[in-house]
Amino acid sequence: MTDRNATTQWTGDLKGGSGTVTLDSSNAGQFPVTWASRAEEPDGRTSPEELIAAAHSACYSMQLSGLLTAAGTPPERIDTSAEVAFGPSGDGFAITGIALTVRAKVPGIAPDVFDRTAQKAKEICPVSAALTGTTITLDAALD
Repeated sequence: MTDRNATTQWTGDLKGGSGTVTLDSSNAGQFPVTWASRAEEPDGRTSPEELIAAAHSACYSMQLSGLLTAAGTPPERIDTSAEVAFGPSGDGFAITGIALTVRAKVPGIAPDVFDRTAQKAKEICPVSAALTGTTITLDAALD
């Protein structure tokens, strides 16, 4: 089992405060966060939702690559974007949905087989599983 770690230091109140997310496991850097970067304009700062989008797009791409390779049709390229919608919901704010868009170059695969494999990757991707209860859509196509 492998654990990954990140920490956040936050200073101040929600609307006027700010923080820094540090990717501890990889030592890949620090990222500034604010409420405004979350609910308004990023202005050079990230948000929890953008970090979820990054994790989801990477995880999905790896899951799809693994499934395609296991089936004997390894991909040449997979481009995945994840759009995480965040907004008012109930008594506060919530992630209201995630849209995955994937375009891939996979020599020798039939479009219907690619579609089924892409859907399966969405269903079993560990980040998708962690986000159970969130509506996740998929737009997948071959280049």
